[in-house]
Amino acid sequence: MTEVTGFQEQAAYDERIDLRTDFVMAYGMNDSTAERIARWREAGYRVHLMTGISWGQYQDYLKGGWDGEIHWDDAQTAEDGTPIQHGVDIPYMVPTINFTDYLVQKLRPIIELGVEDVHLEEPEFWSRAGYSESFRREWQAYFGEPWQPPHGSPEAHFRSGQLKQHLLVRSLDRVTTVLRDEALRRGRELRFYIPTHSLLNYTQWQIVSPESKLRELPAVHGAIAQVWTGTSRTPNVYAGRHAERTFETAYLEYGIAQDLTKGTDRRLWFLHDPIEDHPDRTWEDYLANYHRTLVASLLHPEVSRYEVAPWPHRIFTRPYPSDHADQRIGIPASTATSYLITMNSLRDLDQPDIRRDADGPQIGVFLSDTAMFQRWRPGESTGHYDGLQDALAVEGRELLNFSDFYGLALPPLFAGQAVRPVQLENVITTPGALDDLDVLILSYEFQKPLTPALHYALAGWVSRGGALLYVGDGADPYHRIRQWWTGSYPTPAHHLGEALGIDPDNAAVQSVGSGFVRFIQQPPAAFSETPVRAAELVAAVQEIAEAAGHSWTPSDWLSIRRGPYLIGAVLSEATDGVTVEGHYLDLLDPALPIRRRVDLGPGDVTWLRDLDDDNETVLASAGRVCDLVESADGSISYRCEAPAQVQVVTALRAPVAPDQVSGADWQHDAQAGVLWLRHQGEPAGTTVKINRGVSS
Repeated sequence: MTEVTGFQEQAAYDERIDLRTDFVMAYGMNDSTAERIARWREAGYRVHLMTGISWGQYQDYLKGGWDGEIHWDDAQTAEDGTPIQHGVDIPYMVPTINFTDYLVQKLRPIIELGVEDVHLEEPEFWSRAGYSESFRREWQAYFGEPWQPPHGSPEAHFRSGQLKQHLLVRSLDRVTTVLRDEALRRGRELRFYIPTHSLLNYTQWQIVSPESKLRELPAVHGAIAQVWTGTSRTPNVYAGRHAERTFETAYLEYGIAQDLTKGTDRRLWFLHDPIEDHPDRTWEDYLANYHRTLVASLLHPEVSRYEVAPWPHRIFTRPYPSDHADQRIGIPASTATSYLITMNSLRDLDQPDIRRDADGPQIGVFLSDTAMFQRWRPGESTGHYDGLQDALAVEGRELLNFSDFYGLALPPLFAGQAVRPVQLENVITTPGALDDLDVLILSYEFQKPLTPALHYALAGWVSRGGALLYVGDGADPYHRIRQWWTGSYPTPAHHLGEALGIDPDNAAVQSVGSGFVRFIQQPPAAFSETPVRAAELVAAVQEIAEAAGHSWTPSDWLSIRRGPYLIGAVLSEATDGVTVEGHYLDLLDPALPIRRRVDLGPGDVTWLRDLDDDNETVLASAGRVCDLVESADGSISYRCEAPAQVQVVTALRAPVAPDQVSGADWQHDAQAGVLWLRHQGEPAGTTVKINRGVSS
């Protein structure tokens, strides 16, 4: 069975949240898990199991119920000695050997539940943690030297991050390999996936996670890229202005998330969330930002699997504020219909015909796991941010802005170029990791190379015709930590220059084989400070791109065509709008109207189906269209499955109006050749029959 779309849910089956996707992830291990799995399976779903790996209902372990010992020393602990918690008595855990053995035992019943796919979500270790007794012992064992306070020096903080990632990877490896082995010995298949935030978000929020290391775990079969409004609306700074840039941040997050599985045969789903964890936004805010993250994901055609929602119960059964009401209300009918149209349309994104509307260079901005290890500077508090706080008032806002990275990524993106972060570690682990990129931007002022082999790989890529722009002034205190370049080179950038065979102190564009390199001795964050500085970086990127033979056309519009679908966004910092003309069905409008002209202003996004691009009968629907039968006389019948209590609209290609329709109200546009059908949602399906040649 093809598992293109799915969702996660901890609530019991409810017809109002039966989204009719390919699979459902029943969340959590408790007394109701078996019953919930059985009920979702009865509803026709392939059922996966999902649970947290770094936090959860582990009170029996913490309080001595598992082995008779109290284990609060395995809670992630801040500098002041307090546990970092996800809820009452739900701390984030230090993944010690003992706790990992507990996880294996706690998860072992999975094998008997009849599921073949397990998602262990969010392996996370907070940067501000590292003070518990268990972490101190792990430090001694790993480094062979006494523990150092993680925020005592840059080196201690970096080493703390390395250890945190090691512990998370070690625990995941043991849990997945032991349980998979036990399942295979019983003749059962068991696959593991890791739902995880993007490397960009974890770095910005100051959390350490396995990220690139997941590719090394043999019993991990893929991941879910957890990108949504709650991560992508985290503010950043561009041209001196601090603001939420949900679309652009999501575009970069989904971009780096691809590298979780790129070049492998592992599966990757992109997550969307029509709400978010913050419970006090309005329905209008949720919908607008959902559209921004949705479109951002669709601009990356390398991925065509999607988790369409976490927790549909909080979308379809809970009240939220509204711009049009003085109290919380349930989901507006039009909003529910709009969500379901996009969720069902996502099943059709695996299109062989991909066309980009612009031919500019493909630009990569390197981001390394080590950026997660550098989220502290002497004298600066890290604060705490997880998407629920007021980012304008949060302690440590300057650090949260992560301007070292955004100062490099946002200027060329706002110039309308295709920009995506690139996992630095993959350069030496994945053949062809850079083959689809023309220009690379690199800085070691907020991250470090863990091996000199990276530089020889980069030198080879440049010599074959690539263009590399290095940005950094060598001021980062982390240059002086104990690593492979220490004592031999002032910074790792000097070794990069040596590997390239050029002088890194020369600011001019220099040729290396068939490619080009330029070193700019400036702090990357400086290019976020003013419009003038942002333009300087754009000019530098354009210069080296054109030296390598690539055209450069500034634009306020990012777009792509995936088969019959046109997906596009006007950048939020644009000065002008964009007009799209053609013959389209508007998939972001719950009425699915025909659009001959679409006028988009700064920050607007669109997803259109080109009615002149294919001959498919089903154009779009808020339900899952099944058992479609088309007769020679033009009659059509189908069954449409959708959650209960929603208004379903389906658009079909129909050059001629029907003579009779049963099961739905209808409207026909002869000029457009489109028939719209409307009915109430029903998970078991509503049978619709469209007859030709029958008297009314």
